[in-house]
Amino acid sequence: MLRSLFSGISGMRAHQTMLDVTGNNIANVNTTGFKSSQTQFTDTLSQVISAAGAPAAGRGGTNPAQVGLGVQVSAITTNFSTGARQTTGRSTDMMLNGDGFFVVQNGGQQYYTRAGAFDFEANGNMVAADGSYVMGWPATNGKVNTNGVIQPLQLPTTTLSGARASTSINFDGNLPEDAEVGTQLARDVEVYDALGNARVVTLTFTKSTAVGDANPSWTVSGVDPNSGAPVTGNMTFDAASGALQTGGTMDLNGLAIDLSAVTGFAGLNSVAVANKDGQQAGSLQSFSISADGTIVGAFSNGVKEEIGKIALANFDNPAGLEKAGGSMFTESVNSGGAQIGEAGQGGRGTLVGGALEMSNVDLAQEFTNLIVAQRGFQANSRIITTSDEVLQELVNLKR
Repeated sequence: MLRSLFSGISGMRAHQTMLDVTGNNIANVNTTGFKSSQTQFTDTLSQVISAAGAPAAGRGGTNPAQVGLGVQVSAITTNFSTGARQTTGRSTDMMLNGDGFFVVQNGGQQYYTRAGAFDFEANGNMVAADGSYVMGWPATNGKVNTNGVIQPLQLPTTTLSGARASTSINFDGNLPEDAEVGTQLARDVEVYDALGNARVVTLTFTKSTAVGDANPSWTVSGVDPNSGAPVTGNMTFDAASGALQTGGTMDLNGLAIDLSAVTGFAGLNSVAVANKDGQQAGSLQSFSISADGTIVGAFSNGVKEEIGKIALANFDNPAGLEKAGGSMFTESVNSGGAQIGEAGQGGRGTLVGGALEMSNVDLAQEFTNLIVAQRGFQANSRIITTSDEVLQELVNLKR
């Protein structure tokens, strides 16, 4: 039989595959996180009619004569360029701006996806549309350890911000140097024990030197209802600079009182609590997701703290990943291992909350590919038709 028959068949098969790939791209034009594919062709083996001849005395060399035996699909590659952004306004929708993949787990198998349409199910687990768990690092006492093993992220409505005992109070502001002797300034501070029970401790500042004294000073008295006698101390300021010279700290029933930032200028009464630790227990009210994947919860006790962080993965060769359906990918022997880390680090992109990444299918290119595939199939079918006519002429030689 004629070689051209089989070349035509191989051409039709290859262009049918191209048509299949193009059709799948167009079908997924609105699929969240979908990555389009392109078909690449290569020629098959060529039959040698005559081999090359080396130059010899009195004559030149000859080139080889070869007849190709058709075409085959050499690769179907995935295009991982970023798709367009679609704003949804949903706090659990996330788009990856840059390289990388979300890590999800289904039935113990780990998958990777660019589709960030997540939600919380009945048990508080963050899941993808098919119920796969979204993986990351849960927080412990408001801190995330990204060096730990990734786990399914959970955010149940019963999430609590635990009570913490108060251990320190920092003051800043100013005590007026021109206050009369005996002037008292009282400051009440709410603190908590390990169970979150609140109590009020009082610090009273009493001016102990006259105006214009070389070393202006104040007596500090601290009262804690959980202890007996008050604790007292003395604060001395530099008359020239207003800076605190002595009495910068005191201990009030286990509370470390830091007064080192207080100044002693005239005409200004602004001493106040700058910051303190300790808190009551609080229940989760709402949450937000930052650009680095950190889930921050807002609690009823007014505290905002980390609840967890979403993990991302990237690969040395993303094109080597295998499509697993559901806009998900799995590792292959040529993709390299998953490099798990935080968003915005190690070549991984940042997260955009309230948005989804749309398909990166270019319809103009795909419709052009449809024409190319159709004409290529048509041309190869013409090869078969012509070869058949040649064979018919050959048969007709004998009547």
